[in-house]
Amino acid sequence: MKSFITLLIAVLASTSAWTWADTVTYTNLIRQVQFPTGVAWDVPVAAAGTQLSQLAIDPGGARFELWAVKSTPLTNYLLNSVYVGTYIPVATVAITSEDPYSIIPRTRADRPFYVDISVGGLLSGATDPVPSKSLKFLRHVQSYGVGGTGINVDRTQATLLTQTSLATNGSQRLTFLVNSVPGADRSKVSGEERFSMFSLADYQAPESQLASQFIQIWPVADGSISGITTGQLIRYTAPQVTLTVNNLYPNSTTYAQVYKGSPNLGEEGTIVPGSSLVINDSVPASRVLVVKGYESALAEDGDWTMELVTKTPFGLDRLAYVTFKLDRTMKMNASFTTTE
Repeated sequence: MKSFITLLIAVLASTSAWTWADTVTYTNLIRQVQFPTGVAWDVPVAAAGTQLSQLAIDPGGARFELWAVKSTPLTNYLLNSVYVGTYIPVATVAITSEDPYSIIPRTRADRPFYVDISVGGLLSGATDPVPSKSLKFLRHVQSYGVGGTGINVDRTQATLLTQTSLATNGSQRLTFLVNSVPGADRSKVSGEERFSMFSLADYQAPESQLASQFIQIWPVADGSISGITTGQLIRYTAPQVTLTVNNLYPNSTTYAQVYKGSPNLGEEGTIVPGSSLVINDSVPASRVLVVKGYESALAEDGDWTMELVTKTPFGLDRLAYVTFKLDRTMKMNASFTTTE
C-alpha cells in the first residue's frame, strides 16, 4: 500500500538566512527506504504540506527521512526520521530551548534545553510481536572541536551517552539544565546532542529509527577592550579603542557603551559610534573592531565606564569593561606684575 506522509518542516525550503556576505538557502527532500530490500527513493518537498509516498509500503515497512540541504557551504542535515510498519509503534521527539530559532534547535553552553517525547501504539499482548511491545530511546553527544561549526560532521562518531527501553505509551518532557558535550572548559564547548527513538529488529525489518532530533550547543562569548586602561586620565581626545569578541552567539547584537560613574551591570548608556555588531547567522562569529572619534558620546567631565556587552535570546551579558577619568578643563598658570 501507499501512505500519506505529513511534512511539518520548519520553513526550510523557501526560507533564507542572512549572513555577513551571502544569502543561505535550504532545500528539502524526503528519502523513502524500503525494507527488507533497502531500495531508496528521494523526492524534493516544499516547506510544508502533505503528499502520497512514491513507493508502496512493503511488508517489512519503510523509513522516511527528512533532509535539509544548505546551499553555502554545501551541507546535508538529517532533521527527522520516521519508520512505518504494520505493528511498529509511533514515536516523536521534539527539542526546544530559549532560542526561538526554528531551522535547527540550538542553545548556548550555559543554558538549559527541553526534550519532549511521545510514544503511541505499543502493544502488550502475550502473542504480540516483540517490536510492538517496546522501543529504545538513545542519547548521543558529539563535540565539534575547538572552533568547529558542525559542517560535514560525521555523526556515526557520536558517543552514546544513555540508552533506555520504553514500554508504555504516553508523553513526557525531559529537562536538561546543562549539556554533556565533551570539553574541559564547559563554557566553551561546541557540538550537539541527539535524541532518537528506535524500533526493535525482527524477521521482517532491522532495527529502525522512528524519530530523532538534535540540538546544537554553542560556546559562551567573551571579549576584551584594549587601547584604554582602568584609571586612565583622558584630557581632550579619546584614545583609539580595539574591541575583540569571540564566539558571539549566532543571534546576537554586540556593542560598546559608555556611561557616567562606576561599573553598574544593566546600566543603559550611550552606544559608542562604530561599535555595533549584529550577528544573524547559523554559527558563532568572532570579530575585531577598531573605534575612535567617540568624544561626542562623553557628554561631560568626570568618571566614566566603557562596557562591551552582547544581547542574545538569553539576555544581556557584559563581556568586558574599563573605567577612566575625563577632564577636558583647560587650566592656565600665570603671574601678573606691574612697575611704577
